[in-house]
Amino acid sequence: MKDSRTSSGFPSVRVALAASAVAMLLSAPAEAQQRRAASTTRAESLYVSADPADHPVRDYAADMKAKARTDSTYVARSAGVMKFTKVSYRSAAGDRDVPAYLFEPLAPRGPRGHAAMIWIHGGVHGDWGRTMFPFVREAIERGYVIIAPDYRGSTGYGAEHHNAIDYGGKEVDDVFGAYAFLKTLPHVDSERVGAMGWSHGGFITAHMLFRGETPLKAGAAIVPVTNLVFRLGFKGPSYQRSFSTQEGLRGLPHERRDEYIKRSPLYQVEKLRVPILVHVATNDEDVNYEEDQQMVWKLRALKPDLAETKVYVDPAPWGSSVGHAFSRRVDAETLERVDSPEQIDSWNRTWTFFEWNLRPYLDLSKPQPPLRTR
Repeated sequence: MKDSRTSSGFPSVRVALAASAVAMLLSAPAEAQQRRAASTTRAESLYVSADPADHPVRDYAADMKAKARTDSTYVARSAGVMKFTKVSYRSAAGDRDVPAYLFEPLAPRGPRGHAAMIWIHGGVHGDWGRTMFPFVREAIERGYVIIAPDYRGSTGYGAEHHNAIDYGGKEVDDVFGAYAFLKTLPHVDSERVGAMGWSHGGFITAHMLFRGETPLKAGAAIVPVTNLVFRLGFKGPSYQRSFSTQEGLRGLPHERRDEYIKRSPLYQVEKLRVPILVHVATNDEDVNYEEDQQMVWKLRALKPDLAETKVYVDPAPWGSSVGHAFSRRVDAETLERVDSPEQIDSWNRTWTFFEWNLRPYLDLSKPQPPLRTR
């Protein structure tokens, strides 16, 4: 594809607009010049390209170094605790291999002895990070096998994987491919597989459950993205540029209405056939409560027998997005939980939900890992 950018990095259409504006400014009175300059600045700030060549770029080399550090951290921290392997499998879309993190008990129980979960990271462009370590460790202690895919669009694998992003599209097929991989593990019971995700990962989890027929038995969507039509309008041009320039979208919701509806879990709730748990926060500054309340209310109205929902009112904040990471409070150095009452409550409810639906314990006569109380 021909690069539509100039040497300054802006699309050529902006250069033409700017030249025209300059010509008008030179022939206009001072006050009019100021107004037109302000209008030109505002027009540029609102401009959203639909050309994949204008998709926001990153420092791919730095991302790959960070990914190598994450991988080495998991190797070191998993020793003597669980078996960690970096694997890859074919996407269900059939067009690429997907890298993933696989965590297993050190001593598997035997054929079909373990329930399993697909854990899905968040971020428009994100990756499976090191701060998920304490939660993975708890999952292994509770008898699960965990696989965490770095689906298309994830960071740390270079420009091609990054720019293949397909939000709400083929990325869902990438994650579904993890189920086929789990079926190849003899100690995993393919009848006891669930999914869990945070933010964008919760969005993918919801899509996996809202397809009607699904091999998954249950899923948890924590602070999930739910409605792209609403979200892009709420967040504005700087956020829209990461969507409109995707190859599978090439435009904004008013230009690709049907596509954005299809890619928004909110409009697929009616297809839910298996249990889902959804936790949201009123002080979430990433997936704002104005977006998430739509999903909570629709689930309560249409699927009360399948949906377990909880709204956490202004939980203890964590990070710049305030309540968005309320249940992922982890010390970046020690990789231990930094618990708040809401984090404890959310994880206790989540573990109980999956234990009820996936039955990770084969021998209920033996003591099981306790839930946290403080």
